Amino acid sequence: MTALLRLSRVIDSFNERIGKVAAWAIVVAILVSAINAIIRRIFGVSSNAWLELQWYLFGAVFMLCAAWTLKVNEHIRIDIISSKLTKRGRDTIDLIGHLFFLLPFLALMLYLSFPYFIGSYRSGEVSSNAGGLLIWPAKGLILLGFISLGFQCLSELIKRVAIMKGELVDEHDTAGHNAVEAEAERLISELADTSTTKGGEPPGDVLR
Repeated sequence: MTALLRLSRVIDSFNERIGKVAAWAIVVAILVSAINAIIRRIFGVSSNAWLELQWYLFGAVFMLCAAWTLKVNEHIRIDIISSKLTKRGRDTIDLIGHLFFLLPFLALMLYLSFPYFIGSYRSGEVSSNAGGLLIWPAKGLILLGFISLGFQCLSELIKRVAIMKGELVDEHDTAGHNAVEAEAERLISELADTSTTKGGEPPGDVLR
């Protein structure tokens, strides 16, 4: 298990770095969009390449940040049921979800996206729009995104088994509370502390 946890940490570190770098593509996309709008407004000219570059950049963020998002447990979840379960029950749901739903889905997407990218690369596929960009780099991002997500799924499975065996602490455990509820409780607590520190009455006293 020690070797597997070491592998998990390597995967986590790599995907986190890739995600943080890819996230900057949002800033680049905003700059490209602003420059394109200014040039079109002032000089009355534009290019499909600018528009397609924006799509590519947003696609890069979506695909290359997916693994990092899974690592930090920020994918959309339905906590109505799981928040009422025991810690082991939530861990079991996560393990089943990763093993029998996410992993088969990733296997299917890798099976489909590999020939999808290779065919485009070999043909030198270019956008059908006038002045458009090459298509194969965008299709390559799809393949890379699912590869990194596949490795992250493996990492999450390793960590979940280790947590269930008591060999690893779950840093994302919310102790059975919905994450939104936990955050609301934290903010209310901070508000009460701030009010007391400034000499005001705590919210409960004000209500009474």
